[in-house]
Order: sequence, then structure tokens, then C-alpha cells
Amino acid sequence: QVQLVESGGRLVQAGDSLRLSCAASPRTFSSLTMGWFRQAPGKERERELAVAINWVGSTYYADSVKGRFTISRDNAKNSVYLQMNSRKPEDTAVYYCAARTGYDVRGTYDYWGQGTQVTVSS
Repeated sequence: QVQLVESGGRLVQAGDSLRLSCAASPRTFSSLTMGWFRQAPGKERERELAVAINWVGSTYYADSVKGRFTISRDNAKNSVYLQMNSRKPEDTAVYYCAARTGYDVRGTYDYWGQGTQVTVSS
């Protein structure tokens, strides 16, 4: 079983930077593909995959975050991070950390954190 706990969400102003963290419980963290999804207000049934990284370092970035967001992982700390720069009001969402055992960064994710709220004011 994989347990994920996000932290770092808060209210920020447009243009500010913010880093989210996700701590994972399993010993096999280094073999997991990790992703950050986000769910915008009013879109309760839609979670967008924003960024992802697998165990060999292959990454995925949605067009909406390219050049502004960076995903990284620290296998020694069983953690994955999301650095968000040049924040925009449309980045306001609940951000979820997710994990899967497959190699494909855009596959179906099996494990989810509880989410952390990020609000960007204009």
C-alpha cells in the first residue's frame, strides 16, 4: 500500500513562487512514477495531470505549466516536489500527489494523496 501526504499549499499572489511537497510511505518509492494532478474550482470531476516523473527521470509537463512548473524527486527522502513559478490565478486548484507502479508517466494512477489547496490571487 502506498500512502501519500502533500504539503505546502497556501494563498499566494500572482507571480509568486511556491513549492509543494509530497511524502510517500513505501520502501519502493524509487520505482514509482509520481505525478501532480490539479482540480480547478467548479471542475469537481476533472483532474488534470500537470506534471509527472518516473524512476528514470522521464518527465511530462502539461502545456499550461511548461516553463513555469518543475517536478523533482528525492528518492533518499521518499519525496517528490512541485516548484511553481510565475503563478497565475488560473493555477488556483486543489493539487493532488499521485503514484503508479508503471513506467508510463501518463498512465492510470493508482494511489492518491488527500490534496492541498493552492489559491493564486490577482
